[in-house]
Amino acid sequence: MTKQHFIALADWIRDGHRANYTDDVIESLANFLVTQNPRFNRVRWLDYVNGKCGPNGGFSGMRVGRY
Repeated sequence: MTKQHFIALADWIRDGHRANYTDDVIESLANFLVTQNPRFNRVRWLDYVNGKCGPNGGFSGMRVGRY
């Protein structure tokens, strides 16, 4: 699998399907994805799925205190 596949899967989960899966299921999926590509960044992917960063690891959302 490629980075584009990982992002597409995360986007699908984020776009209304996240509530269907427990944290354990998402973490198990992340563990499986590690086996598919040695360059897969498990922590970044989980952060993206959970809305903590953008697809490339950068900040996602409005920054507080910036104009």
